[in-house]
Amino acid sequence: MAFVKQKPASKGTGPLDFICALTFLTWVTVSFFIIGCRPVESSSAEIIRTEPDIIPPGAVEPLPTPNNIEPAVKPDVTEPVPQAGAVEPVVEPNVAAAPPEPNAPAPIAEPNLVAPAAEPNVVPPHAEPNAAEPNGPKSPAEVRFHDKYAGILGGFVNNKGLVDYQTLKRYRLELKTLLDHFAGLDPNAYNLWPKQDKIACWINAYNIRMLKVIVDNYPIQSSRLGRLFWWPPSDIRYINKDIGGIEKQKMMVMNEEFTLAAVEKRLFQRDFDEPRVFFALCRATLDSPPLRSEPYCGRKLQEQLDDQARKFLSSPHAFRIDRATKEVRLSALLQPNEYGKEFVNKYNTDKKFKEQPPAIRAILNFITRYISEQDKSFLETELYSIKYLKYDWRLNDSSTPQQ
Repeated sequence: MAFVKQKPASKGTGPLDFICALTFLTWVTVSFFIIGCRPVESSSAEIIRTEPDIIPPGAVEPLPTPNNIEPAVKPDVTEPVPQAGAVEPVVEPNVAAAPPEPNAPAPIAEPNLVAPAAEPNVVPPHAEPNAAEPNGPKSPAEVRFHDKYAGILGGFVNNKGLVDYQTLKRYRLELKTLLDHFAGLDPNAYNLWPKQDKIACWINAYNIRMLKVIVDNYPIQSSRLGRLFWWPPSDIRYINKDIGGIEKQKMMVMNEEFTLAAVEKRLFQRDFDEPRVFFALCRATLDSPPLRSEPYCGRKLQEQLDDQARKFLSSPHAFRIDRATKEVRLSALLQPNEYGKEFVNKYNTDKKFKEQPPAIRAILNFITRYISEQDKSFLETELYSIKYLKYDWRLNDSSTPQQ
């Protein structure tokens, strides 16, 4: 029996050898690929190039450098986190973020660039703030005039309404300048003012003119005979006798001549129908309503007139009650033949003080708005007689002791 000799199987022809060869080839391929690739920086920071449609014509686009790398704007991300060394972009409307390189041509302004809007509530130095106040903002005339007049009143009128005439006499030129302001007012502009501004204008003009009359004749000294028998040294009836009082003292307003008496009759008694005005006029006497240390202005005229009435009626020269004798004493200014009748239209009543004539009834009704509840109750419920106080003609002067 003969045996046939078989050839051994060739190496590498089995399945295992094939897999090993395939694995080796794959590893070699991947190695060459990795070796051939260059490393790159982290993808968390990218170079932001200026959008071509917002670069000004003629400007040179800057090359990316470490100082102008900005974080990429990714979708659905509200605020990108800047990487180390990156510059946080400043968002400005319609302006390219990257600055031009040195020696680069100056950028040409785009024709439709919009100037930044003015900040709210920023007021130019020469203008007054438009604060929410009664009757709106200050009128142009008030802006130019009130600061000057406020300096006079604030500097020479004390908290009792007395005036330092001795020092104010040195400022007669300033008083004349203020009066010239009223003389040069434009009637057309004045006619457009609200009623409150008009009333304030005339009160200020009247009071400045009265101050000018006093300082022009200061010091006020009655005659020796008058002082000996009946007039105190500073009695202003002395100058009234010589210069004619308010009946002859003239002033120019809007290039029209007025006497002080005409201002009272034509405007305060006829046109404006505002009797509280008579507590605002300067009469330069100790028993008159106190002069305010601020100008009147339409924006707060109601508040100022109420305050004047309250101050005047708190003075023993204007109102007092003698409970022992059942007498109510009132200022001579409130007599029916003086200014008492001016209160009838606005303050007359048929519900209280029925035993009194209309003028007195209106005055009592007006007074109850500004006095204490105790005094008000007395006027409304008690029986009493009304007496009028005598005028105190002494000058309201804080420069010298009163005699």
